[in-house]
Amino acid sequence: MRIKGILRGLGIALFWLGTWQLASLAIGSLFILPSPLETAFSLFRLAQQGSFWVSAFYSLLRILAGYLAAVLFGMLLGLISAALPFANALLKPLRSIMKATPVASIILLVVLWIHSNYVPTFTAFVMVLPLIWANVQEGIRATDTQLLEMAKLFHFGKVKTFTIVYLPSILPNLLAACATGLGFAWKAGVAAEVLAHTPNSIGRSLIQSKYNLLTADMFAWTALVIALSVLLEHAFVHLLGQIRRDGRWGVNE
Repeated sequence: MRIKGILRGLGIALFWLGTWQLASLAIGSLFILPSPLETAFSLFRLAQQGSFWVSAFYSLLRILAGYLAAVLFGMLLGLISAALPFANALLKPLRSIMKATPVASIILLVVLWIHSNYVPTFTAFVMVLPLIWANVQEGIRATDTQLLEMAKLFHFGKVKTFTIVYLPSILPNLLAACATGLGFAWKAGVAAEVLAHTPNSIGRSLIQSKYNLLTADMFAWTALVIALSVLLEHAFVHLLGQIRRDGRWGVNE
């Protein structure tokens, strides 16, 4: 069954690579649409340069810093908003504004306020924060009232009530938001690097390839963005699976 799945995935990949190759041949211009082979050559050439790996490392570092900060602050704001109605009423407009503002507007405004090195981090933070915040708050609100009554009946302390009653209710929403937010953070962060011309970044390398009319290099950098996104997603899924198997945070399968 595993071999069959691998063969199926390989067949699908070959189909789309073949479609890409045919489209490149039909257009007949490597400047407009490089072939898969041309893109692979460009990626191999770039990967031999130290700056390639430096850019990838710093892009990951900046964007993941914003993402992790958003997860932590989002959890905190979600807890506060669920526990304090006044705080929820006060902070809800801020969350709505953050959710509704286009990412391009956020980036262009942030470029005016802070150094370009920090624009991707802040952009990733702003994109992910309201998502985590809303899902944690909703998870708390959805907690089974009968379980809360049971916790009171057995005189559970606040910590025990949180870990045994609230956390299992929060976790499904939180983990789904974390998975979605990771993709948001990565795409928004790279876009921020492009617009802010962040030094030592994938985004800046992308825009420089455009300025130099190196379309194959643009495709190669884009392939790197996609590859890193897939790796991050798989790493998160693996971590999530490990958490579920271990039954951590009071959640047992």
